[in-house]
Amino acid sequence: MLIDSHCHLDDYTDLPAVLQRAEAAGVTKLLAIGIGNGPDTMGRALDLARRHPQVYATVGIHPQEAHRGTPDNLLELAGLAADPRCIAVGEIGLDYYHADNPDIATQQAAFVAQMSIAAAAGKPITIHCRTSELATPAAKASYGAADAWEDLLRLIAEHWTPTGLPGIMHCFSGNEDQAARSLAAGFYLSFAGNVTYPKSTTIQAVARNVPADRFLVETDAPFLSPVPHRGEPNEPARTAITASFVAALRGVVLADIAAQTTANFHRLFPSTLP
Repeated sequence: MLIDSHCHLDDYTDLPAVLQRAEAAGVTKLLAIGIGNGPDTMGRALDLARRHPQVYATVGIHPQEAHRGTPDNLLELAGLAADPRCIAVGEIGLDYYHADNPDIATQQAAFVAQMSIAAAAGKPITIHCRTSELATPAAKASYGAADAWEDLLRLIAEHWTPTGLPGIMHCFSGNEDQAARSLAAGFYLSFAGNVTYPKSTTIQAVARNVPADRFLVETDAPFLSPVPHRGEPNEPARTAITASFVAALRGVVLADIAAQTTANFHRLFPSTLP
């Protein structure tokens, strides 16, 4: 059994078939990310979770939409987060990659506000972090010397770690130091299809060495299809491809990765136990 710990299911026109293919591939549970196309539609994932027993949901305002973290939208988010089928708040965090994203102060304010909502609900958070290191010159000019990872870990230390609640570093793409600091802060590292890309040697090193009880696998579907499907629309069934790749990195078999990541997910989200 595998669990896709991060997928976007809102816009599939053939969702029943997508779910059937996932089940056939051994992906028996899915965490649908509730960011919608912005705060107006962030409840879509929860609607899906209410209709499909194998689907659980999050709710959150993505950092690209941080300027829409208004009091009314945050109040709605808090209401959705209280639903038992919503098991986490996210994906939330910081994104200094696109020049037209909200400014740093706006992103950080939305992130802190949502950590507060998650803490009040007693639910983990799932994190999006993207730096400007590989961004366009315009983005680098916009964000200057700011480092999204450093800002993220500082805000987590200030506003999240004191709660004692865990979280997920979704699509972990940092280095080994950032991995160690994330683990120390109580986070699980989740690996997506980009771990299979030939140039992803740093992520592969992290996936190889992360403690067995602190990692997950995901698709980030419909994004980040793993090799050999890179460039194609992704879907939850391909969790098995990423898991197989991680198994090879760690010198174990797929069944071991499936059992370990399933146990990790259930430890993180005990309400999803059978």
